[in-house]
Amino acid sequence: MTNTYPLVSIVCLCYNHARFLPEALDSVLAQTYPNIEIIVVDDESTDESVSIIQSYLQHHPQLKFISTGQNKGNCAAFNMGWRASQGAFIIDFSTDDVLLPDRVAQQVETFQKLNAATGVVYTDAEYITDNAEHISFHSQKYKPAQSSAVFSEVIARYFICPPTMMIRREVFEKLGGYDETLAYEDFDFWVRSARNFGYHYLDIVTTKRRVHEASLSQSWYAKGNRLLASTVKVCEKIAALLQTETEREAYRQRLKYEARHAYFTANFSEAESFFGMLAEQGKVPFMYKMLRQLNSLKINLTAVRKIYYQVKH
Repeated sequence: MTNTYPLVSIVCLCYNHARFLPEALDSVLAQTYPNIEIIVVDDESTDESVSIIQSYLQHHPQLKFISTGQNKGNCAAFNMGWRASQGAFIIDFSTDDVLLPDRVAQQVETFQKLNAATGVVYTDAEYITDNAEHISFHSQKYKPAQSSAVFSEVIARYFICPPTMMIRREVFEKLGGYDETLAYEDFDFWVRSARNFGYHYLDIVTTKRRVHEASLSQSWYAKGNRLLASTVKVCEKIAALLQTETEREAYRQRLKYEARHAYFTANFSEAESFFGMLAEQGKVPFMYKMLRQLNSLKINLTAVRKIYYQVKH
């Protein structure tokens, strides 16, 4: 490792990505940056993924391979990968996505212009279908933060495309990696890391993010979804991190949003958790008192939400 080219570790997470795996791994191997460590972690795939990985290992012995031994989920699988890595910077890469050739070089160059307090460099992304057809660009819908201090913004809204992030190693060391009790990592990582590290937006497309056809009609708020239960846990963590009134207002906005959507999708238990956290923050608007009462009675208004989205979209 040199000062000019610090080592970058790309942790490639695979679970049943056989259809997309060759394109994903080829995009990692095609990086123009000269000092990369590639760690492929398979989370007990049941398709042909491991056979494909073994073929790549034969032709590219510089790749490192880890099998989780049993299906552990993204958070635990990634933690195995980054803890086995040596890089000064780390990329969490899902092997159904694609990296553009100059991605690593461009993000390292950006990091080297920033101070050590910057923990994450994130970028724009292109969304593609299963068949690699263009859908849209992330920046067309989500505007980046205007400041490097993003703690309030990551509480209040979604704006970072997760697979575009390059992360300074110190961030993972301080956080202890991802929280393995959660069903997904992004929101929790943003909240915990943004409390202590700055974020920088690089206004270029570095990544193609796959939007699977099978998941287009699925809702984050599908009844019983473990993702929503994880959001409850993250919101509980946020309360202990708040320091300013701006942050508390962002938190209230988040709780209102989550409570509404949980209730109108008949996730009554999770909705009650959000309503309860909102009440702990002080005066609750009348509408949310009313919604909490309806939620306690388990009055199902999912049809209202469906009509709203039909009209809106």
